[in-house]
Amino acid sequence: MYMIVENHSKSVLHLKRSPSIRSWSLLVGISSVGLAAAYYSEDSLGWKLFYLAGCCFVAVQNLEEWEEAIFDKGAGKIFLKTFNLYKKLLTLSKAGHEQVVVPLDEIRAVNVEEEKVRYFGKGYLVVLRFGTGFSHPLTQNAVMGCRSDVDALAKLITNFLELNKVPAYQNFEDSSESDATDEEEPKEK
Repeated sequence: MYMIVENHSKSVLHLKRSPSIRSWSLLVGISSVGLAAAYYSEDSLGWKLFYLAGCCFVAVQNLEEWEEAIFDKGAGKIFLKTFNLYKKLLTLSKAGHEQVVVPLDEIRAVNVEEEKVRYFGKGYLVVLRFGTGFSHPLTQNAVMGCRSDVDALAKLITNFLELNKVPAYQNFEDSSESDATDEEEPKEK
């Protein structure tokens, strides 16, 4: 599953994502290697602790982030938050928490993009496109194989932000028809 809908009302859309099963499996697998190396080796206690700590360090480093996106029409902003256990443990402070705040009216489109995941194939993620030309992924990690889930989430966000509505008719008669003239001034010889 790409993201879970935590709360959906007319004014707030709250989405959450936790580390995937693949990520947790990697954590358990790498930690198990360290535990086995420590248990079956005939080295000193210091080396056994080194094996265990090193493998646990690598395992936590490979764990995906907890991510959430809050689209708040009342505040007129999007809050994209991430929590990284590795950074939290490494710095022992609030460095594991990151937040991006963007005005809602800056979003022009919501797209699904394909990303190549090394050794595993293709992954999909939702990308927010802004009026300034900047784009930002909704999550830092792509989900593999579940394009329909990602498409459904992109459609939900598009409907919530009302990006699929046609803009109201604009009166183009007031605008000058030739802002930049193609007429050349006579050249003097």
